[in-house]
Amino acid sequence: TGPEDLAARVAAGQGLVSLATPPLMHSSAYWLASHVMFTGGTLVMVPLGEFDPAAIWDLITREKVFILVVVGDAMARPLIEEFEAHPERYDAGSLWVIGSGGAILSASTKERLLAILPDRMIADGFGSSETGVLGSRSGTDGTTFVLNEETAVLDEDMRPVEPGSGVVGQLARRGLIPLEYHRDAEKTARTFVEIDGVRWALPGDMATVEADGTMSLLGRGSLSINTGGEKVFPEEVEAPLRDHPAVADAVIVGVPDERWGERVVAVVQPARGAVPTLEDLQAHCREHLAGYKVPRGLILVERVQRSPAGKADYAWAKDRAVRSR
Repeated sequence: TGPEDLAARVAAGQGLVSLATPPLMHSSAYWLASHVMFTGGTLVMVPLGEFDPAAIWDLITREKVFILVVVGDAMARPLIEEFEAHPERYDAGSLWVIGSGGAILSASTKERLLAILPDRMIADGFGSSETGVLGSRSGTDGTTFVLNEETAVLDEDMRPVEPGSGVVGQLARRGLIPLEYHRDAEKTARTFVEIDGVRWALPGDMATVEADGTMSLLGRGSLSINTGGEKVFPEEVEAPLRDHPAVADAVIVGVPDERWGERVVAVVQPARGAVPTLEDLQAHCREHLAGYKVPRGLILVERVQRSPAGKADYAWAKDRAVRSR
């Protein structure tokens, strides 16, 4: 109820110990840091801000970390591999919550996490700097998120999408949203709109609403691939692709195609010792996706390029795919 409560909580050591793997410029790390500070907890930071799986597990062991935040498979998988390689070195008995945001945390990765950390809570959160947290999901099953009360999916007429209709709309958030982009009136007008007297933030993410009211996130509209008149969102293809045992990491891009307009191409970092083929990956993807979404091309790379926060570099991936045609 006041600053004195926070001071007493800090002095008593009652707050949770939390560690964010991405640098503080990433919203999930900054949000965690703010939450920890305002609840009298302890924030553990990785030396020099580098992503070093061994250093992170050492910190979890030494500082008794309770909450760990990662950015999808790009950070979770190297952490899993380090723990599996040296299980006797680390003590994860204090670690009970693993949260992820900003990128896909695939079902197979969640299962591997639970194999080394049984009975833990794994939570996906999604949102953006323009909106804050939009929704979340927990567990290893399912592909849908539960929306919070300030979030909606709006159609082309800026009306809520009818649940179960299959209509693709834009994610929107009202309530506590930013005032503007600093010195960028055009982007402000495009992102923050007023509908029937209510101000909304439209970060550009596309989604559908299931019959039960949950939301299926498709991906950022600006990254969608138009193939044969159908839209394909990279993240909906990347999720099953990364579940293939021969794939360590993958990014989906569209390259120009005379027949289809754009062709779906997978830029793949193979798992150690594996050599995935296009045919194998196509067969795997067909079990989860409509035919037009299945990759028609495959580029193998030594490592998928990502930002320090774990975000995929789609411009780099598209350049590699185009140059390899």
